[in-house]
Amino acid sequence: MDTVTTSTMTTKGQVTIPLEVRRRLGLDAGDRIEFVEIENGMFAIKPAIDDVRSLKGLLRKPSKPSSRARRTSPIACSSVLPLRRDARAW
Repeated sequence: MDTVTTSTMTTKGQVTIPLEVRRRLGLDAGDRIEFVEIENGMFAIKPAIDDVRSLKGLLRKPSKPSSRARRTSPIACSSVLPLRRDARAW
């Protein structure tokens, strides 16, 4: 069933997507949408769902571990003391 809803564009180019359209698309505040041209001059909107693979390379690996990681690394510890059970502590 074709449903027609209208909305008005502000001077900033903002448009409020009608509630029923947001519900049917599963959109919440802050979600991104894509405008896809389906025919010459006709567009469809759809939720912009990024594939997790598109996030690859977003963050750089540090060139060397942080000073905290070097201090707490078991390999970096120069000596490891054995734990003793103190009879008075139990």
